[in-house]
Amino acid sequence: MQRVVRSLESVRRGSHVAAGSIVVCKYGGSSLATAVHIGRVADQIASLRASGARVCVVVSAMGKTTSSLVRLASEVANTPAPRELDVLLTTGERISRALLAMALDERGVPAVSMSGAECGILTDGPHTGARIVHVDPSAVLAALDAGRVVVAAGFQGAREDGQITTLGRGGSDTTAVALAAALGASYCGIFSDVDGVYTADPRL
Repeated sequence: MQRVVRSLESVRRGSHVAAGSIVVCKYGGSSLATAVHIGRVADQIASLRASGARVCVVVSAMGKTTSSLVRLASEVANTPAPRELDVLLTTGERISRALLAMALDERGVPAVSMSGAECGILTDGPHTGARIVHVDPSAVLAALDAGRVVVAAGFQGAREDGQITTLGRGGSDTTAVALAAALGASYCGIFSDVDGVYTADPRL
């Protein structure tokens, strides 16, 4: 987490983040793995907001929640229905966004959690591998203008027919970049606990 702290310090000090500007920060599952981890992230976001930035946080599911849900689905069905798999997998981000919003409120920082659909993320394509086709940031902007930190669920959106969809591997990063572009953010940070860029998957 020290690398995350240094990154946020650079954001607070940097001239590229002026008071009142929008900052998007994305946290992966390892940064949100436990209640203690969530508390640390909340402290960092509270400090960043105190510097005058308007903050939108994009979160992944806690720890290995998504992998656990995929494994659970495979135990009840040999070939899980893609629609139901999307419904299942998006619960991971629902948990982490709600908990982080609670932790921020506990620290005196007004926060609201939003699903991908509530953030205005419109998708197209198949379940478990949808693509973002449009982002309507009006609801997020309204919350930011009201002085709230927005905690957005990564990895998901909704189609025009209202169906919940997921964006596939790396979907939370995609969510953060798409929201940053739609919001006109001055900074988009993808925060991670790994040491750097590897030539292979460090988990293997």
